[in-house]
Amino acid sequence: MSFRIIAADHTGITVSNLERSLEFWQNVLGFEFSHRAHQTGEMASEITGVAGAEIKLAVVKTPGGHKIELLEYLAPADRKHVDLRPCDVGSVHLALLVDDLDAILQKIAASGWKVAGTPQILKSGPNAGKRVVYVRDPDGTTIEFMQPPA
Repeated sequence: MSFRIIAADHTGITVSNLERSLEFWQNVLGFEFSHRAHQTGEMASEITGVAGAEIKLAVVKTPGGHKIELLEYLAPADRKHVDLRPCDVGSVHLALLVDDLDAILQKIAASGWKVAGTPQILKSGPNAGKRVVYVRDPDGTTIEFMQPPA
């Protein structure tokens, strides 16, 4: 049987506080609000494989249209906060292209997110010349910001 992937639809990020995360994604990064939803019952559990899942979520759109789905699980009660580092198995990050890395890092510093490293210029490979750095939110979500050469 043959298949093909048509496109990437969205990136989902589990957060501890949906309102705080929405504030960042909309007001710091400037992403466009799309919609909210509340998922519960058998459907939420069947989709996620999490018994008793109850989720409130919101979706924002990046410039270019990629969607970021922010999910705050209200149940089950035994959910964990795991502080994965970028080197830990299971850690993922989202990379965003920016036109002014210093300006976004200043805005991020005022928002509670932390710069994880020091901006560096990549020396080789397909991204050579780009200035890049990781930042992390209060939940440990990692975003890589990449500024192409002028």
